[in-house]
Amino acid sequence: MAEEIDVVVIGAGQAGLATSHELTVRGVEHVVLEERTPGSSWAGRWDSFTLVGPNHLLRLPGGAYDGDDPDGFMGRSEIVAHLERYAAGLAAEVRNGTPVRALGRGPGGVGFLLDTDDGPIRSRVVVVATGAYQQPTRPVALAGLPPGTAFVDVAGYRNPAQLPDGSVIVVGSGQSACQIAEELALAGRDVVMACGRAPWFHRRLAGRDLFEWLLDSPFFEQRTEDLPSPAARHGANVQASGLDGGHDLHYRTLAGLGVRLGGRVAAVDDGAVRLAPDLRDSLAFGDAGYRRIRDLLVEGCHATGREVPEVPEPAAFDPAPVERVPLRGIGAVVAATGFRSRYTEWIDVPGLVDEQGFPVHADGESAVAPGLHFVGVHFLRRRRSSLLFGVGDDAAATAELIVDGLSTA
Repeated sequence: MAEEIDVVVIGAGQAGLATSHELTVRGVEHVVLEERTPGSSWAGRWDSFTLVGPNHLLRLPGGAYDGDDPDGFMGRSEIVAHLERYAAGLAAEVRNGTPVRALGRGPGGVGFLLDTDDGPIRSRVVVVATGAYQQPTRPVALAGLPPGTAFVDVAGYRNPAQLPDGSVIVVGSGQSACQIAEELALAGRDVVMACGRAPWFHRRLAGRDLFEWLLDSPFFEQRTEDLPSPAARHGANVQASGLDGGHDLHYRTLAGLGVRLGGRVAAVDDGAVRLAPDLRDSLAFGDAGYRRIRDLLVEGCHATGREVPEVPEPAAFDPAPVERVPLRGIGAVVAATGFRSRYTEWIDVPGLVDEQGFPVHADGESAVAPGLHFVGVHFLRRRRSSLLFGVGDDAAATAELIVDGLSTA
């Protein structure tokens, strides 16, 4: 027989834990189910991983950062430790080692039935908080890599010593791709970067961190409808690094370290990885993103009364693009090309997601399955929805919806 639990939260990362806190504040009994342990997805990042935003932006409800280095950047083990402490302080039961294998409608279409390793659970309300980054993508063009070529995605990369000798092709454009390429170059590896499109900006401007400027601007308040298209939700974040106290990191700094830049991977054939002739387009996209961020910062300054800082035009940059990398010299290929959702692999609800894999919802509640909520999804309500300083707002909004739903059921 199925266990009966009115409200179930799936996932004990920042989204699930914040939701649990907000449900408890409102007197809603619930259980949190976690596949491994709280914050364990952070433990899967590479060895030198750090947050890109300063520590003080860790603003979970009832679990904000209170350490002695607010302007520093936590490493992966510190993030995990913080979330473990946060989980330990929650009033609700957190069941570790309890993966949910399947989720579907309950008997007669009433409520939901969860298939877990500890047995079935019937629930009236379910909150899916399984993280914004679920399944690393692999570029289709890399399918032609010959057997024996070391291929590592962003979830499998750990450090330069892990990779066989030889040149390394890093595929991607966002923060992870840039950080891995930088680490490999500093380790003395020959690095070719197959560049995609991403904005960049200065880590610090007029003595303030980039995130401080962005928080004063409309940047993190942007909604899906503010973007050029729904697909833009998959766009790369602003290129930056929190390593060693935080520093500028973008295609220009990488080229300065000796990283050779090329366009996106076009194909693997004729004994080589061929790169598309679109590097200039990607660099122009990044510079356009720089200017858009500059405009947002100016808008934020006008709104807050802060003096507008001087922001120079991007310096001229036109490196000779790499067009072909012979397979015989490649030690490894590292792909950091973003993530996609896995919802439809285990949630049996027709029409659950849109063509981009994002939940179809109204204020975080599924449009096709009332009582099924999502928290921690990128751009769920706004750009900040999945971030350590924004997920708490979404958790509170979802908890309010659940309270209203239970009171009228």
